Amino acid sequence: MTALSEISTPAFVVDRAIAKANCDRMRAKAQMAGVTFRPHVKTHKTLEGARLQHGGPKGPITVSTLAEAEFFAEAGFDDITWAVPVAPSKLERALGIARKSRLILLVDHPDAFAALEEFAASHDASFDVMLKVDCGYHRAGVDPDARSSVELALSIARSNRLRLHGLLTHAGHSYHARDVDEIVAIANEERDAVARLGAVLADEGVHDLVCSVGSTPTMSVAPIGGVGEIRPGNYIFYDAFQAAIGSCRLSDCAAFVVATVIGVHDERGECIVDAGALALSKDAGPVHVDPETGYGVVCTLDGAPLPARLVSLSQEHGIVRWRGTNARPRIGDRVRIVPNHSCLTAALYGSYLVLDEGAIVEEWHPCRGW
Repeated sequence: MTALSEISTPAFVVDRAIAKANCDRMRAKAQMAGVTFRPHVKTHKTLEGARLQHGGPKGPITVSTLAEAEFFAEAGFDDITWAVPVAPSKLERALGIARKSRLILLVDHPDAFAALEEFAASHDASFDVMLKVDCGYHRAGVDPDARSSVELALSIARSNRLRLHGLLTHAGHSYHARDVDEIVAIANEERDAVARLGAVLADEGVHDLVCSVGSTPTMSVAPIGGVGEIRPGNYIFYDAFQAAIGSCRLSDCAAFVVATVIGVHDERGECIVDAGALALSKDAGPVHVDPETGYGVVCTLDGAPLPARLVSLSQEHGIVRWRGTNARPRIGDRVRIVPNHSCLTAALYGSYLVLDEGAIVEEWHPCRGW
């Protein structure tokens, strides 16, 4: 078995014990709340990660791309929500998946609904659909308080080709929070947005809709109630951003990049590591919490935070600035870097090295593409 000190760098490493603990905790929370657990798999995009999220067996999942949907459907996952509003040009591929597995599509505009209904009619097909609701993030989704949103939901519910499965929202603005109290307040907004619209639709005769919520921050720290389904994803790995806003502890971060010191500049108090933007991404991180956060948390190979900051990234170089004069690095030393955004960082690697009891025991190979 291979130790971290022996692997080629930069490398993306998953601590399986930490990831499993994160998955077990979130799954238990969903079970205690009595809600459907449909974790997002876009952070890791691996079969092993999805099975870890469900505790071994296959279960309902959420994906962000059709490539993910195809990959997981081929592996036997048969209840998949594609949590991005559908583009008409992708309906042929979507139909191919839907004929093998249950595929739930998202709609948030009358034109998308019309295109989907026309396509379904012309292909003698039917689709499960969720109406995407904007709970305050203002990226996608309908206004939960607008009459036009009710009308769109009713159109879907009355369609001969489409089945309105429920209302789906995502509190992406929870990432703008500064602490747990702010995250909990946003979790309430997330829940209330779908609940309000669902109540109006019930008055219109549309019942039994699934209310689906679930950003990692809100699902990590807020009680679950008043919804039927949760869909967190980043929690399997967490990252430096989540730790900074209070979603988790730094010790809960299951994924990290191992880098090697390739340059030392004592006169500047800096060293160079072989992990740049193509190994870590250039996600600026939680600058609203700490403007000096840097591009990840620099730690010893064992995971203890160091008095250092990753101040700059070019394509293949990272510049680490040290505080004080103790424990200055040497050429060849290795560090682990907890990334600001584990989803983007994972996407830069063709495989992940899996750490268990101090040794690399296997590799996970993620799905890629769209």
